[in-house]
Amino acid sequence: MEGWVQGVGFRDFCVKCADRLGVVGYAMNLSDGRVRVVAEGTRDRIEALSRELERGPRLGRVDRAIVSWHPASGEFTGFGVRYARHGA
Repeated sequence: MEGWVQGVGFRDFCVKCADRLGVVGYAMNLSDGRVRVVAEGTRDRIEALSRELERGPRLGRVDRAIVSWHPASGEFTGFGVRYARHGA
């Protein structure tokens, strides 16, 4: 999932939602202002996470969300915040 968001705390909101749903992966701010979320779990849990993130935190605003599906990598053991390298 990738999209434009406004509001402080979106990545932390992602972590709380993912932890509650038992989803693993990460949330990362990109240099152009978008947020990228990579999540792995069952399809129903990923769909639930997507709905939560499209709604966003109470004080935030999600302008647009794009969801794409890929095979799971199996590399994640939890859900956390990553920090983008310049140009990501």
